Amino acid sequence: MLNGTITTEFLLLEFSDIQELQILHFVVFLVICLAALMGNLLIIMAIALDHHLHTPMYFFLMNLSVLDLRSVSVTLPKSMLNSLMNTRSISYDGCVAQVFFFLSLLTADFYLLTVMAYDRYVTICQPLHYERVMNRRACVQMATGAWISGILYSALHSGSMFALPFCGDNVVDQYFCVIPQLLKLACPNTYHSETGTIAFSAILDLGCFVFIVLSYVQIFRAVMRIPSE
Repeated sequence: MLNGTITTEFLLLEFSDIQELQILHFVVFLVICLAALMGNLLIIMAIALDHHLHTPMYFFLMNLSVLDLRSVSVTLPKSMLNSLMNTRSISYDGCVAQVFFFLSLLTADFYLLTVMAYDRYVTICQPLHYERVMNRRACVQMATGAWISGILYSALHSGSMFALPFCGDNVVDQYFCVIPQLLKLACPNTYHSETGTIAFSAILDLGCFVFIVLSYVQIFRAVMRIPSE
């Protein structure tokens, strides 16, 4: 969009301008979407119905499956619909919703993996304290913290991103709305606050990554110290 023009929609990257390939794109991603939904639903049902699986590890795994279910429903349906309808547009509000939900689910997923690494660390390295540390209340609090952290993280990013004015065109060079591509459309010298937010978030994510790596290093060392028969 030109200066002074209010952006009301964005144009997403087109898979192909050939109708047959667009239909193929729709069918392929429909199969992938259904397979992901079926797989995650089976995991959720198996854990919910089998009381032997009502342990912290499977509780977190069920949360991870719920996150994956919602992640699939955020980006794929719009891309599939655009291919089927031979269009590229997504409304401004739709783009905001995509960014918010995608970031919140992705962040919650990463934090949940961090919690699961801690669960495995306590299981292997501190087995005598496991029942006390990873009790039901603690597990619910950790899972809830991961979900809430994802929402807050996403609200911070989405709020700072869409508070920026867009002075360039409205073509997003991606199949769905993502912040790096949207930043290219923002007016010059107006995206420094969002850049600072990304840097701060990168530090937090790096901290989680280091924690996961260190947890599994400690697990590996503990396993190697176990004497064989």
